[in-house]
Amino acid sequence: MKHLVRAMLVAAVLLAGLAAAQVEILYWQYQFDARFDAMEQLIEQFNAENPDIVVRQETFPYDAYQQQVAASLPAGEGPDVVQLFYGWLPTWQRSGYVEPLPAEFFDAAELDATFVPMAQAAKLGGTYYGLPTAVRSLGLFYNKDLLSEAGYDSPPATWDEFIEIAKALTIKRGPRFEQIGWGVAPQGQEHHVIREVLTRQFGTAPYSDDGTEVLYDSEAGIEAFAFYTGLITEHELGVIDFVPGTSGYREGFRSLQNIAMIFDGSFAIGATQNTAEFEWGVTELPVGPSGVKSNFGSFWMNGLTPNALADPAKTEAAAKFLQYVTSPEAMELWLDVVGELPARQALIADPELAADPVFGPFIRSLEYAHATTFVDESAQRAVIMDAVNRVVLEGVDPEASWLQAAAEEQALLDQFAQ
Repeated sequence: MKHLVRAMLVAAVLLAGLAAAQVEILYWQYQFDARFDAMEQLIEQFNAENPDIVVRQETFPYDAYQQQVAASLPAGEGPDVVQLFYGWLPTWQRSGYVEPLPAEFFDAAELDATFVPMAQAAKLGGTYYGLPTAVRSLGLFYNKDLLSEAGYDSPPATWDEFIEIAKALTIKRGPRFEQIGWGVAPQGQEHHVIREVLTRQFGTAPYSDDGTEVLYDSEAGIEAFAFYTGLITEHELGVIDFVPGTSGYREGFRSLQNIAMIFDGSFAIGATQNTAEFEWGVTELPVGPSGVKSNFGSFWMNGLTPNALADPAKTEAAAKFLQYVTSPEAMELWLDVVGELPARQALIADPELAADPVFGPFIRSLEYAHATTFVDESAQRAVIMDAVNRVVLEGVDPEASWLQAAAEEQALLDQFAQ
């Protein structure tokens, strides 16, 4: 009996010593079911392989996420490793929410050679502030069953075909829409469609090469914006908030099946696979009037906060975790669970992946995708959304609304440059 008690005491002491030696890392991201599930799997694997480190995950609703970060980090609380949209980086860096990646753990030249070129947007002043596990582009999701019932065997390849098919799939009883061909969502991914896809397809880059000057206040830019709003006001292919809520257009497409086509990112693949109980497909975005292809590329990055640099042990543990969640194995898991594309060049070059009927359109789009250089993504998003709402909801002339948007965004760029 004495030997048993002694053994139990020794085991308790060893466990206490191990617990005392463990470093705890807190990871934050916004709540998105597929992303949460993928990260939980990665954390479980990491914790099992690193018994001296314990990683916990906390999530918050998207609309409250940045406020939680802003309230916590200045007080020395909150995450050690944090996920942020790449377009938030300038604001977060100026606010002190993220720190440069420690050079002793992250070699910039190696990262440049290993990650896709888009990942360069995770730099400020030539310094990496984070790394993506995945990148994404946009695609056109469509309900194969609804298209087939309307007599279409394939999705639209051009904007003219898009208008034709969306009209055929729109059902209206008097003033009321019962089904719409296109889920209008400027609050979703379509502010990117306007800014990075249509403006380029109609003949202008949205910004100067150095990102300091708005260029879409041109004839081509005005035509692009008028085309987009005309899809709603002239062709009546859909209405804003047909299904209420920030993600209402997704619900209408995936669950209610009263929306035939939506523009969304590759990150939506996992949720669509898990939810949609009908035959669906995805294709590249429609080609522009002159045959020009364009797309928007983006990513969420994982960065280290000031909390992670509080002591050397925590810095090393946080860096090790960041290396783990951006490893090839993590990217392959993320692809399977979330549907976002790997951020490493060696993985993205896989010909089998490029030929996949679901992932292929997004892979091919990366060749001509542009990642907008934001100074304040939230404010710049609001500029585009407000421009659309003025036309659609208030009846303002598209040219006047678009020129107002250009002036507002130029003011944001000028303010950041000061």
